[in-house]
Amino acid sequence: MNIYIWMLTIGVVCASQVRYDNFKVHRVFPKSEDDVEALTKLQENPSYDFWTDGVGLNYTVDIMVPPHLEFNFKDFLCLKNLKSEVYIENVQNLIDKERPSNKRADGPRSMGWLEYYELDEIYDWLDQLAVDHSDVVKVLTPGTSYEDRDIKGLHISYSANNEDNTIYIEGGIHAREWISSAVVTYIINEIITSEDPEVRRVVEQYDWYIFPLYNPDGFHYTKTTNRMWRKTRVPYDNCYGADPNRNFDYRWNTRNGASNNPCSETYAGPYPNSEREIATMSEFVDKIHDRLVAYFSIHSYGQLLLLPFGHTKDHLGNYNELKEVGTIGMEKLKTYYGTEYRVGNTAEILYVATGTSTDWVKATYGTRISYTYELRDTGSYGFILPPDQVLPSGIETFGSLVTILDEFAKR
Repeated sequence: MNIYIWMLTIGVVCASQVRYDNFKVHRVFPKSEDDVEALTKLQENPSYDFWTDGVGLNYTVDIMVPPHLEFNFKDFLCLKNLKSEVYIENVQNLIDKERPSNKRADGPRSMGWLEYYELDEIYDWLDQLAVDHSDVVKVLTPGTSYEDRDIKGLHISYSANNEDNTIYIEGGIHAREWISSAVVTYIINEIITSEDPEVRRVVEQYDWYIFPLYNPDGFHYTKTTNRMWRKTRVPYDNCYGADPNRNFDYRWNTRNGASNNPCSETYAGPYPNSEREIATMSEFVDKIHDRLVAYFSIHSYGQLLLLPFGHTKDHLGNYNELKEVGTIGMEKLKTYYGTEYRVGNTAEILYVATGTSTDWVKATYGTRISYTYELRDTGSYGFILPPDQVLPSGIETFGSLVTILDEFAKR
């Protein structure tokens, strides 16, 4: 039994947190097609956790290595003549700093975007927003996850006249990307409560459908058992879960864009929409697709704004418009804290990825605006972004999103 499966088994049986003491994250620099091939083969070994979803030529690859395989990994680098550096010395140290020291005994913590919240706290907050702002906010629960958890979101509408001017935002599709769902909740809060007249001018032109947690089972599992869990929680062969953002019904499981190995972090599932979460939410999007003007998928990490498509470097559809407006949005984002993003299509500036939500929406419905955010940072913390970066991440992301929508409205 490999160490990865052993760790997951221990976590399930004991219901205690998997620890990552002395696990290191190495950043590797592939410079040739042979390098890409070697790393792609290594990625099929679940003992190595590729924090970078895919492998592409001249794109850095971040790999978490367990301590007992450190020498094996260094031998691999030496044999393949691959250059690398250690980016994170001890993953567990970051996890320990990420969690709050205690919870309030008198009920849920207030949503302040200074820490990361539990699933029930996020859902309670959504419910309360619908009570406090009942004239514009409605709770939506289109369906449930594999483990029967609600997939909960909000419909925010300031006018019935906005029905054909709809924005869709999804977050938390990859369980360990906590900053994703945190930023989506910040966006919700600003849409409802911001008093900035420029913000109000933009947000009140639209209907909003927003879901902070597309993968509630996986998110819950990161909180209770394994902080670094990424996928759904469906059992497949000797492993659990499929990658929900490789499970959409467009270019599903295309060569090099996903994996057909159930133990891989990018396992596409046995067939398109095999994951209940993706089947449910795809059906929901289909019902409102003719009203959509924009679809945003929020991920981490890398500081990237990705355009369709992930299967090709060709500039398809309204690529030029998306690139131009996206660049303007990222220039706005930089004005807040100096954070720099790159803009381009997924295959061109990152790696091949297929079966993703934004590609599916763009290809299936021709939705004009379709972007994937890869939020902070560029690898110093990776998925374990410190809580003190939640609020600035929310501020800069929301500012850029408003700018993008305002810019498109002028065209």
